[in-house]
Amino acid sequence: MVAILFVGIVGYMFLSNYSFVDALYMTVITMTTVGFGEVEPLNEQARIFTIFLILASVVIVGYALSVITEYILSKNNIEELKYKKMQRQIDSFKNHVIICGYGRNGKQAARKLLAHKKPFVVIEKEKAIEERLQMDDVPYVIGNANEDEILIQAGVHRASSFISALPNDADNLFVVLTTRQINKDINIISRASQDSSYEKLKFAGANNVIMPDRIGGDHMASLVVVPGLMEFIDNLSIVGKSNINIEEIAVEKLSSKGAVGTIKDLDLRRKTGCTVIGYKDANGEYTVNPEAEIRLEPESKIIVLGRPEQIKALNYEYNID
Repeated sequence: MVAILFVGIVGYMFLSNYSFVDALYMTVITMTTVGFGEVEPLNEQARIFTIFLILASVVIVGYALSVITEYILSKNNIEELKYKKMQRQIDSFKNHVIICGYGRNGKQAARKLLAHKKPFVVIEKEKAIEERLQMDDVPYVIGNANEDEILIQAGVHRASSFISALPNDADNLFVVLTTRQINKDINIISRASQDSSYEKLKFAGANNVIMPDRIGGDHMASLVVVPGLMEFIDNLSIVGKSNINIEEIAVEKLSSKGAVGTIKDLDLRRKTGCTVIGYKDANGEYTVNPEAEIRLEPESKIIVLGRPEQIKALNYEYNID
């Protein structure tokens, strides 16, 4: 409305030589379509300008009135307005991540995605956890992930990955199965508590199955067997916003400045200080500590290690978000 008001004032001052007050008055009565007479007779150019000003004003003012009316009618239900705003944000997401369950594992996953600035949506069944979600300022959907409508509301059709972090294996199994039926290409990571659930979740469509208890026990034992190594790995933090040490980068992003042949041709060590510690080919096979002469194939990725400032330099060098 301010923009159309400015355009109207400038237009009348330029086309009809109106004073500022006359141009303001003429613009306001045109925008509001009150039907008052012209300040002074308009020439042909000014009349054409007025026609377009009226058409634009009808759309803009009409929309503004609808927004104001909605606010007035809903002023006693602020939560509904917040939900609508958040749903519009979710609807704008593409290639985002959906986290099902906001318990200990789900919250940890959300922290890591925030560190990497990856858009995500949380699906939480328990209404009591909504206050925690609001405090953490994360987009969410309250409902049962077993229902197709809730998954669709979270944008499962447009999502790139799905993390099922529910405490019950049976619930994870059903959610994984439902998600796979809706989106055949989505990458699904599921939590599991029992060894017997591992193969079932894989059969249901999970790409990866994580067992937190097994990982935790293995980590504690490793602190006894190789404490120095585990302490070093623990320092490779990717939780904070400013201390990311490891990055996985698609080869296509590195080829924006020209053709990329081998790891040696990248010369990342000299350009950014980062070191390539892993290579994932197009078939998903990993090579640890790859040779410099490995040729980089399309749809492959490299894993680089560096200090936070070196990772930032890498992202800046190749314009990686």
